[in-house]
Amino acid sequence: MSRRPHRHEDEGQPRGGRRSSSTDDAAGGEGSTAPPPRRDKRSSRWDEHRRARRTELTLATIVAIRQHGPDVGMSQVAAQARTSKTVVYRHFADKFDLYQAVCERVGAVIVAQVAEAMRVAGPPEQILRKGIDAYLVLIERDPDIYRYVMRPPGSERTVGAGDGDFVGDLTSFIGDHVGGIISTELHRQGRDPAPAVTWGHAVVGMVRSVGDHWLTSRPEVAREVITEEIADLAWGGLDRTVNSSAASA
Repeated sequence: MSRRPHRHEDEGQPRGGRRSSSTDDAAGGEGSTAPPPRRDKRSSRWDEHRRARRTELTLATIVAIRQHGPDVGMSQVAAQARTSKTVVYRHFADKFDLYQAVCERVGAVIVAQVAEAMRVAGPPEQILRKGIDAYLVLIERDPDIYRYVMRPPGSERTVGAGDGDFVGDLTSFIGDHVGGIISTELHRQGRDPAPAVTWGHAVVGMVRSVGDHWLTSRPEVAREVITEEIADLAWGGLDRTVNSSAASA
């Protein structure tokens, strides 16, 4: 009796997946009342498997970056995931695709921790300092992850609008968040909140620039010192408009 060849769980889509044909196009034409085709349960399971596998490989990449540095190779990622490069490339088109997945995960952590730090009650100056320090803490704890995220790898494929600029998007998101905090304080004081967005992005841009320089050129300086230096300069400009005495000035 002949034996059926074993099929690896990562190889191809199950046979139950939907296949396209000319009849599919015709069914979707104008005036068609046919209901949309139902997805095969095995196709749904395959989608879930792919999402789970991408997550596993993304986490393995983060561990590999910590071990081998920001220039980690796909072979090192595959070794960390205990699989082959072939399997890695089955789930990610190239290094840039994998980079995007890592950025999404790391970016979510950065945004959450900075937002949490700035959610505390207190005077605006204290909130500003906590937000700055939270960002620098992430650089200090995971310098190679930060370097990896801030230096996108080259890609042989054409980068489309859908690929996005993850570093720019992350900075912009945090800038909007800080701007919102400043706007809330200005509203509370009965002042014009229009400059809040500009100030928020200015502060975040300054923190990122100084953080990059600290990591590459001044790693011997304590994080607390860098935090105070940034906060003193930033607050020097904000102090006249975003504090409790400004409303009566």
